Amino acid sequence: MTALAPVSRGTDGHRRSHGAPAPLRGLLRALPLLPAVVLLVAFLAGPIAYCVYYAFTDMQLTGATGTHFTGLDNFTRAFRDTDFLNAVRLTLVFVVGSAVVGQNTLGLALAVLMEKASKPVRSLTNGVVIAAWVLPEVVAGYLMYAFFYNQGSLNSILRALHLPQQNWLYTLPIFAVCLANVWRGTAFSMMVFSAALNDVPRELVEAAEMDGAGPWQRLWRVTLPVIRRSILTNLMLITLQTLSVFGLIYTMTRGGPGNKSETLPVFMYQQAFQNSLIGYGTAIALVLLVVGALFSAVYIRLLRLEDE
Repeated sequence: MTALAPVSRGTDGHRRSHGAPAPLRGLLRALPLLPAVVLLVAFLAGPIAYCVYYAFTDMQLTGATGTHFTGLDNFTRAFRDTDFLNAVRLTLVFVVGSAVVGQNTLGLALAVLMEKASKPVRSLTNGVVIAAWVLPEVVAGYLMYAFFYNQGSLNSILRALHLPQQNWLYTLPIFAVCLANVWRGTAFSMMVFSAALNDVPRELVEAAEMDGAGPWQRLWRVTLPVIRRSILTNLMLITLQTLSVFGLIYTMTRGGPGNKSETLPVFMYQQAFQNSLIGYGTAIALVLLVVGALFSAVYIRLLRLEDE
């Protein structure tokens, strides 16, 4: 007589068979995820692996008869290249100035001020700030170019106030692109902090106010400690976003004049597509990826310390 698979009845009365092996059941449960896994491998993991390979070759767009494996030559060349080291320095200035200091601080300030503002003022401010955020990067770049260039809006305002003018995109290009990125990206930080401030217990604020704490003391001793996880999370997200900014800078200055605003994404593009050095440009992209990973590791470590 043939042995039958054990059958049991669930709480709903339906018969359930336990004859399928555990590995097969796990495979069947994972089957709906298969299309997503295939897409991730094809369009994310695949291109990344492809780029990692070419970072160790001398691949060129034009002028080369073939592609050869060169080991670490591209990375050695990068760290001996003064233009690359300048791009690293400007990238750190751009990230710290426009994200860590600019967007984070201004976003927090706007979120705190919006708590006390009237509804019309809050709606108007939110509309203006979010409008800058939803603009495409290239469009925002052209708007900021029109604001900062020699005959642009900023100099017109300064001229009307009888203040000295200058060609901001020539004399202070990295400062101009930092301000442009702050203007464009502050909305994200403001929304993160607005949500975090809503979670601050009102009884803590009221207790501090009854103890005689002023607005600055309440902010420093009550609000900021409560929302510090949101601050770290926001810092990680805007840092990674700012590291990859390309269109805004390229539209405003193309990395110039000279290389005074040439961050790593712009330098990578110029080497790969203007100088046709695909292998060298891909190696720079991997360095940028490592920089982003280092920033992420620092923030994640700080978040874990908060949990402990």
